[in-house]
Amino acid sequence: MSGLLRRKPIGPAERRDGGLTPTLSWPHLLALGVGAIVGTGILTLIGVGADRAGPSVLLSFAIAGAICACAALAYAELAAMMPASGSAYSYAYSALGEIFAWVVGWSLILEYSLVVSTVAVGWSGYASPLLMGGGFPELLTRGPELGGLINLPAIFIIAVVTGLLLLGTHESARVNTVLVVVKIATLSLFVAVTLPSFDAHHLHPFMPYGFASMAGPDGVPRGVMAAAAIIFFAFYGFDAISTAAEETKNPERDLAIGIVGSMLVCTVIYILVAAAAIGAVPFAGFANSPEPLALILRDLGRPGIAHIIATAAVIALPTVLLAFLYGQSRIFLAMARDGFLPRGLAAITKRGTPARITTVTAILVAILAGLLPIGEIAALANAGTLIAFMAVGACLIVLRRRRPDLRRPFRTPAGIFVGLGAVLGCAYLFISLPTKTLVWCLVWNAIGLAVYLGYARSRAVLSD
Repeated sequence: MSGLLRRKPIGPAERRDGGLTPTLSWPHLLALGVGAIVGTGILTLIGVGADRAGPSVLLSFAIAGAICACAALAYAELAAMMPASGSAYSYAYSALGEIFAWVVGWSLILEYSLVVSTVAVGWSGYASPLLMGGGFPELLTRGPELGGLINLPAIFIIAVVTGLLLLGTHESARVNTVLVVVKIATLSLFVAVTLPSFDAHHLHPFMPYGFASMAGPDGVPRGVMAAAAIIFFAFYGFDAISTAAEETKNPERDLAIGIVGSMLVCTVIYILVAAAAIGAVPFAGFANSPEPLALILRDLGRPGIAHIIATAAVIALPTVLLAFLYGQSRIFLAMARDGFLPRGLAAITKRGTPARITTVTAILVAILAGLLPIGEIAALANAGTLIAFMAVGACLIVLRRRRPDLRRPFRTPAGIFVGLGAVLGCAYLFISLPTKTLVWCLVWNAIGLAVYLGYARSRAVLSD
């Protein structure tokens, strides 16, 4: 078992010859994080959360945000200390050892691939009716599991985002920033329209299902924590910022601003939108609705605003694709540099982008989005995220104990407790996942360990 725990040395950030071009500053990183976090979750999870917790879904948002904040603070310290494209994978390689790094990297592949594919399929669901209205064949708007041939709109939007990334990181960051502004303006419009209808009586009883997660008569778990376990997944995405380390002009400062700043911005947005929704109409009126915000606006007699918000959401949704496709290609790049993937994939073009690895990544997720039953396996992305977050929390604790002498440009307050909060909070949410999801996660990681032992381990750069 020699070599399973070998660790990469921790040193100052280096700009390698032929590496990625540093073109990003903290506003770009902040927009990247907000673009990744604010996606379909805020448009749908308020309804699901209200069904699980009632008006106390506001508390659920705060708790989920607090758990994510622990992970975000851990990411911020490690990213500023070790500005590497590999994100949690690279931190685990330096702090925990190679086998743990591989498991984290393998989990991130799962997370990013499924998020990109699922969001692309979701975007296709909005775009397909418009296309079919113009005569586009219905069989080409859905995968075989839904009775179609292939989901071409999902593949198309992945291709568009990939082309933008190949054009250049700075150019794609500018487009992303514009779309994020559209997204924030859309949610601000919802709050502005619904707040005048706020009725405090809609908040009573505040906690109809209690605090702890308990199964109701229908078998559905309810309570503040049951809703928090679902709402948590509307917050992740800030980890994509850490993959931009090599392309950031001042990573020691800007990565922490981007990670922590995007979490703060999104938490405020989510709580404001949730409060406006709960106060505008009784929660039972939109609980478990697939389009709660639009439903609330229609109930208030504002169907035109509902249409504007739905349209703007579709326009801005590709920001999630851009952030996660960008992040996945950079994690693949780091793994290829370390020898876990063919090293030829790590080539950088004259435009300063990893074109080969970005193209391979896009082909992978396009196959998933176009052909495979995404709906049944999308929950696996949550498992991959939680494994990465737990690992980052553990890395923070280990390095605080083992290497207190390391220079930390950003030092998380109460670091040990923050790390424990990330590990324990994410562990609780992990065991709260459906049993089927946990089984598939185990299968995925068993495959990953077989690939590591049979291929990657002997080809790792550290084994040379």
